[in-house]
Amino acid sequence: MGAEAPRGSRRARELAFRTLFQAERGSDDLLSVWSGVRADLAEEQEEGDDPYGDPLDRSALDLADVLLRAYAADRPRVDKVLADNITGWTFAQMSQTDLNVLRVAVTELMHLDTPPPVVIEMAVRVAKRYGGDDSGRFVNGVLAKVVRALRSAPAGEGALEGQEEPQ
Repeated sequence: MGAEAPRGSRRARELAFRTLFQAERGSDDLLSVWSGVRADLAEEQEEGDDPYGDPLDRSALDLADVLLRAYAADRPRVDKVLADNITGWTFAQMSQTDLNVLRVAVTELMHLDTPPPVVIEMAVRVAKRYGGDDSGRFVNGVLAKVVRALRSAPAGEGALEGQEEPQ
């Protein structure tokens, strides 16, 4: 399992999702897009205007940073876990919103010590906010399957240990 999660919120996960979505849509390097987003946020906050709503506190920015850097470093493994647990869909067929919500959530499951029910709840909220009518249910189902798979994975391969089974 990974490091302890920095304190953060749904807004941090939304920021990570929106940054990943922007990078994927533009076929741009994720960390370059993230650098630009952070610069925009700093500039907007200096002017007293935040394009992402209320100003994000340091812990929220730290959580978004950890999630995006972890995904950038471990993308093939995160995507393999997802591909192995999504039945009947390829990444090309899926909604890009759902796919990127799932990528952020699986990254958090694999790299941080956030309890799976919290990760799933936050991902479902983001999916419902930005996705289609069935996005919340789809994300919930995929993540429940991912959590079961990670629990049964050999130690050192992203296994989840000693955490409750998702609902």
